[in-house]
Amino acid sequence: MSNAAREMWLWQQIVSPHMAGLASALAARGWCVTYVANTRMSAERARLGWQCPDLGGARLMIGSSASDVTTLARSAPRSAVHLCEGIRGNGLVGTAQRALMSNDARVWVAMETIDLAGIRGLLKALEYRRLMLRMRSKIEGVLAIGHRTAAWVESCGMLAQRVFPFAYFLQDRGRVPYQVHCRRDGFRVAFVGRIDANKRLSLLISALATIRRPDIELIVVGAGPLEPNMRALARRSLDGPVTWTGILPMGQVQALLATVDCLVLPSRHDGWGVVVSEALMVGTPVICSDGCGSAGVVRASCRGGVFESGSAAQLAEALSATLEDGHYCGALRQQLAEWAEALGADAGATYLERIIEHATGHSERPRPPWTKSAHDA
Repeated sequence: MSNAAREMWLWQQIVSPHMAGLASALAARGWCVTYVANTRMSAERARLGWQCPDLGGARLMIGSSASDVTTLARSAPRSAVHLCEGIRGNGLVGTAQRALMSNDARVWVAMETIDLAGIRGLLKALEYRRLMLRMRSKIEGVLAIGHRTAAWVESCGMLAQRVFPFAYFLQDRGRVPYQVHCRRDGFRVAFVGRIDANKRLSLLISALATIRRPDIELIVVGAGPLEPNMRALARRSLDGPVTWTGILPMGQVQALLATVDCLVLPSRHDGWGVVVSEALMVGTPVICSDGCGSAGVVRASCRGGVFESGSAAQLAEALSATLEDGHYCGALRQQLAEWAEALGADAGATYLERIIEHATGHSERPRPPWTKSAHDA
């Protein structure tokens, strides 16, 4: 790709930690990167412990109105590649998207699988299919985030050759001192997320209750409407200790994950589940439901496991198997963390470059960086 064509615009509703690393890594690789957000951070995300991330060499522009984003969209060079957040329910990003498409710009879309549960899910699926069929001639490609998303996007009418499995690639945080966290007694299981019906902390408590091991400590990071109920359930059900940390800043979450033996994400539905990537990148095995977009990455890690969403029995089996494996530390933890560099921003930027080169006919279709299993690393 010529230097003249190496210009990338990312269109997001907020300055998201999920995309900031990719923007920064592209800038470090010589791209001219413009990150357009409607606001720096939403109040809802701030309450969950999110922080406005560093964009490195990328330029940040705030477009807080329809006229702002339309003007910015029209000011971009014709050769620029535009990566937009979603195609529906994306606020002012949708306004920018329409302006870009009307100007025949090079538009790419990054999107997760939607929650397809119930009648609302069916109606949303029909609407996505209508939008995809209407917009597909204007979309250069789709970055499908989640292990089922590529197939779902194709079922909505997007041409398969324009759909590429993708992930949220996180800023690389450097090496973790793996040896320090080796322990010989007890077993620490972490849950990180909002304590609500979707994240299903109750399922994890039920699974741990069937194992009945007093040496298992459950560490709960987060808060939410069901916290009083979950505290009561844990008191009634669990033999081991439970630590409730409340909401922690994102940087502290990954530091904590480096000290536990396993992360469990039992969500009914999660577009990706970034905490999975954070855990793997510090060498911590993960168990998650198949309702999480990151389930494919967990399978490729060859550690932890994936269970059917809603099945406490399968979750208990996965936990028991992980317990039998023993503490994960030293060289084993380092091996997993080194494999998980495939989920880092540098790997994501390289992969995105290759996707764009392929889409313009200059190279073969690239494989996602995480598809090489940890056993082969």
